[in-house]
Amino acid sequence: MIKFPYMFPAALLGATVVVLQPQMVLANNQAEFFYNQGVAKSEQGDYQGAIAAFTQAIRLNPQYADAYTNRGNARYELGDHQGAIKDYNQVIRLNPQDATPYYNRGNVRSVLGDKQGAIADYDQAISLNAEYTDAFNNRGNARYDLGDKEGAIADYNQAIELDATDSVPYYNRGNARADLEDKAGAIADYNQAISLNPEYAEAYYNRGNLRSNLGDKQGAIEDYSQTIRINPSDADAYYNRGIDRFEIGEKQGAIADYSQTIEINPEYANAYYNRGNARADLGDKEGAIADFQQAAKLYQQQNQPEDYQDALERIRTLRE
Repeated sequence: MIKFPYMFPAALLGATVVVLQPQMVLANNQAEFFYNQGVAKSEQGDYQGAIAAFTQAIRLNPQYADAYTNRGNARYELGDHQGAIKDYNQVIRLNPQDATPYYNRGNVRSVLGDKQGAIADYDQAISLNAEYTDAFNNRGNARYDLGDKEGAIADYNQAIELDATDSVPYYNRGNARADLEDKAGAIADYNQAISLNPEYAEAYYNRGNLRSNLGDKQGAIEDYSQTIRINPSDADAYYNRGIDRFEIGEKQGAIADYSQTIEINPEYANAYYNRGNARADLGDKEGAIADFQQAAKLYQQQNQPEDYQDALERIRTLRE
C-alpha cells in the first residue's frame, strides 16, 4: 500500500494595489467582503457556502484572481474537478506569470489521470518559480505514476535540496527507490521521513514491508506496531504484522492480528485464510475449517478462483 502525498496549499494570493474610481472602490470593497466571507466558510469546511461567496466577489470584481483561486480550491474539495480547472484557467488568464494556478491546475489534472497535462503544468510552475518545492514533489509523483522512476527521484532530490526539513519528498523517494530494488536507499529515506515526522504512519508501514522482505521480521513487527499506534484502523498493518508474527512462531499473536483485520474489514479474505492456517497449526481444526469456509466464500465473491479452490482444498485436508 504505497501512497504518494500531494501538496494542496490553500493559496491566498495578495491583491495588486491600483487607483480606483469611487464606484469601483465601492464594488471592490463589497467584493472583498464576500471574498473574506468565502475564506471563512472554506476554513469552516462549508465549501458550498464558500463557492457562493466567492462567486459574489467575482460578480462584483471580475478581475479578482484570489477569488477565482479559492473558488477553484473549494470546487476541488467538493469533487468538481472541471469547475476547479476552469477557475484556475481564469487565474492564469489574469496573472500568467503566477506559478500557483499552474501548480493547482496540475494537481487537479493529476487526480483526473492526466499525468502528462499535470507535468506540463508543474513544468510551467517551476519555470516561474525555480524554488517551488511542492511542484517538484508533485511532478515527481506524476512521473512515478507514468513509470519514470528515475525522473521521479530527480524531482524528489530537487525538492529535498530546496527544503531538507520536509518529510514528504523523502518518503516519496523511498517509494521510488524501493520499486527500483534499492532497498537500503529506500529504508534510509523512510528513516529520514520518520525522523522529521515521527507520526508518519505510511513511512513506518512501508519500512516495515521492506524489513519483512529483508528477513528482519522483528523490525517489521515494530514498524507495523507504530503504524497501528498512529492509525488503529489500518487493516493492512494488522494483517502484515500477523504474517510476521506467524513466521516467528507467535501464532496466538498472529490470530489476534488477523481477527483485528477482520473486525476492521470483514471482506478481507486473506485474513480469514491465514487465521485458518494459524488455528490449524494450533490444533483448532473446527475454527480453522470455519475460517477457510469464510475465505472460500469471499474468494468466490471476489472472483479469485485459484484462491477459492485452495481454500476448499484446505477444508478437505482438515476433514480427512
